[in-house]
Amino acid sequence: MNRTILAVFALILVVGGVIAWVIWRSEQGTNSFQGYVEGYYVYAAPETGGRIENLTVDSGSQVKAGQFVFQIEGSMQQAQRDQAAAQLQQAQSQLTNLQASLQRPEEIAVLQAQERSAQAQLTLSTNELQRQQTLFERGISAKTTFDQAKATNDRDKAALEAVQRQISAGRIAARTAEIQAAEANVKASQANLDQAETRLAKLKVYAPADGQVQDVFFRTGEVANAGQPVLSILPPGNRRIRFYVPEPKLSTIALGQVVGVACDNCQKGLTAKITFISHDAEFTPPVIFSLAERAKLVFRVEATPIGDYVLPVGQPVDVIPSEKRP
Repeated sequence: MNRTILAVFALILVVGGVIAWVIWRSEQGTNSFQGYVEGYYVYAAPETGGRIENLTVDSGSQVKAGQFVFQIEGSMQQAQRDQAAAQLQQAQSQLTNLQASLQRPEEIAVLQAQERSAQAQLTLSTNELQRQQTLFERGISAKTTFDQAKATNDRDKAALEAVQRQISAGRIAARTAEIQAAEANVKASQANLDQAETRLAKLKVYAPADGQVQDVFFRTGEVANAGQPVLSILPPGNRRIRFYVPEPKLSTIALGQVVGVACDNCQKGLTAKITFISHDAEFTPPVIFSLAERAKLVFRVEATPIGDYVLPVGQPVDVIPSEKRP
């Protein structure tokens, strides 16, 4: 009989201890919120789809903003660039030709020699005209001889003027409208070349931010579509502590409030500052940490880590709110 009483008494003590432990765990749970580390990734994607030709990083690599990370094969874009460069060269040659004289320098030199010959012939005929005029006025020479000398002089003047006009015409460039059209063609060709070079340059993709490469979705030789991420980067400042607060405890937190962060095998004294509180309630978090969480109406909250500590993405944490709100 005594043994039975002792057994019942021991059972009561065990049950009481379990109930006390459950109550203690429940009370402890109300003083902290369960959450995990979330990362906001930055993705590197090509603007033009194609086969990946060169991949310079891998998962875990540390990269700097502007660092070359991969390249899309671009034989077609290179051919388009070469074609645009050739068209520009052709347009520039046409403009240069229109801006130049209609006749080559050698042809102008021949005309100048003819001009000197015509000038000498005119000088000779002018002197002969003056001499015949003096003889005619003195009555020594006949008027016919004077008229012939005058006609010769007029002919030489016309010959000299004709050569001079040929020289002037040979030095005139093309018409203004033709030159303007050629200049416009040069500008259009230059714009086409710039576009081709831009398309070629965009085949090389650079890291959009400092951070660590988390995942590589496509490898060298695989084909990625335009805008499709090839790799993801996690910048150091893009980690957040995401936790869920039951509706009755929502009034205990506020934006800007500093909270404590604890996790398994983590250093003591970690803190974070609340930067986001959702206005929409959720009936259960996306990650179920316990059976009790399933029936709770909770609100998503995010906090930015304070300090330089780094927790892995997905790490479960306990968030302990401070007693004082800001």
